[in-house]
Amino acid sequence: MSSTPAPSPARLPPTEGGGPRGAAARALPDLRTLEAFVCVCESGSMAAAAVRLGLSQSAISQSIRGLEQQHGLQLFDREVRPAQPTRAGRRLLELAQPLLSQARALTEQLRQSARQDYAQIRLGCVDSFAATVGPALIRALSGTAQQMQLWSGLTPGLAAQLQGRELDLAICTETTLADPRIAQRLLFGEAWVAVFPRGAAACPAAAPQALAELRGWAESAGGLPLIRYSQRSVMGRQVDRFLRHLGLDTPRRFEFDATDPLLSLVAAGLGWAISTPLCLWQSRAWLDGVTVLPLPPSRLGQREFFLLSHAGEWAGLDEEILRITRQVLRHEALPALRALMPALPADTLQIPEAPTP
Repeated sequence: MSSTPAPSPARLPPTEGGGPRGAAARALPDLRTLEAFVCVCESGSMAAAAVRLGLSQSAISQSIRGLEQQHGLQLFDREVRPAQPTRAGRRLLELAQPLLSQARALTEQLRQSARQDYAQIRLGCVDSFAATVGPALIRALSGTAQQMQLWSGLTPGLAAQLQGRELDLAICTETTLADPRIAQRLLFGEAWVAVFPRGAAACPAAAPQALAELRGWAESAGGLPLIRYSQRSVMGRQVDRFLRHLGLDTPRRFEFDATDPLLSLVAAGLGWAISTPLCLWQSRAWLDGVTVLPLPPSRLGQREFFLLSHAGEWAGLDEEILRITRQVLRHEALPALRALMPALPADTLQIPEAPTP
């Protein structure tokens, strides 16, 4: 008896480039095309699949033909009505259904992870914030992420790192970013203060009540030079702008990026400085050798801190950082500042009551 060979899968003519063994065969399957194929099999027709997927019937037909050409196989027997899957079509259906299920699960898991689970948080902060409020903030956020990284630096560098996605969030002072991809939220503000060597003849007996009196201070500071923050820092540029507002042109002699060397020179009697309470708290080891006095209120006589993040990516976490930061400032920073520098007024730190929209 002669045996009839088992039918082989229907094959299309080889495509240009070698058919199934060419580049087309090495291409990864397109999930939307597989979805159209599965939908045709499940619904029984291309017309019904088109309605279910919200596509035109011709688009569905083109997807199926493209799939057949890619694999060099006929997936539907079009001689019967309605068209039925061939043996190769039935096998593809068996393989495609779990693949599509896994793809849908991946998408949902990714969305949930982006909303709820932070595997890693890379937070950048200006130095004065990192050294004072930073530890309490990291401690409060430690249960939110599997890994926390806290980087410190100057505002220009942190802003650039955030834009380059080396950081996820950044806490900076005055920024000039005009990037719609970066969301900016006000955290708090602080007023500037004057710092003089303790006991020096040039040290004023009391805080000035007006800007004119402050101008007189600066012009007759007993020959002591103004020790500045450098132009590389936002703080240095802000102080210079404030001095121009007062009409003062003080010579440039000593300049520093950080508060520690600046305050050490003031404590040594080599000059006076304009700084902020948070900077002084960061370098509080030098406070025994200086006198800190508030400056008259002025729009230019303060700096503000902002939370920067990639827009739409850290919803919920940004609110938590705002809440924790303001809580630490009220319950830890303010009492510490008042104990170390009793001459500072109650509004030394300007802390919003609620997160700003």
